[in-house]
Amino acid sequence: MLQGLAPLYAEQTRLLILGSFPGVASLEKQQYYGHSRNHFWKICAKLLTTDPEPVMSLDYASRCDWLLTHGIGLWDVYAACERQGSLDSHIRNAQPNDLSLLSVACPQLQAIAHNGGESFKHAKHTQTLGVPVYLLPSSSPANATWSFERKLKAWRDVFMQAGLSVISSP
Repeated sequence: MLQGLAPLYAEQTRLLILGSFPGVASLEKQQYYGHSRNHFWKICAKLLTTDPEPVMSLDYASRCDWLLTHGIGLWDVYAACERQGSLDSHIRNAQPNDLSLLSVACPQLQAIAHNGGESFKHAKHTQTLGVPVYLLPSSSPANATWSFERKLKAWRDVFMQAGLSVISSP
């Protein structure tokens, strides 16, 4: 049984992004979105700063702090599961995280965004928290049908709907 990562959020978290379960590279590094080809960090850097390069060069702990200062938290819908490889379709015997904790842990929460379809299968649970719930196109490299630019636009729309200050589109 694989164990997921600890949640990353704070009292000032306004948008919580929920993935399904960390991939192999993320588990090995013990980092959210640790695969070098995952678009998550690049999308956030492009949406939240005029110069993404300094953010991308930060170490993981500093990137997490940077994300929290922008009111964004991270977690996964599954706390543990069995899985060969990194594909969501291979998840078996998943044990969900207790998402009901979020209303107390994140009193300023304005929205929840599910990063991909497997995570969004749990929208019925997150909707009970009384905040808007959105589906984001997966930032995973396995989501090759969406270009980076198309993902960026969809994520920008959700960030704006959640009340985050985003950089204007180019």
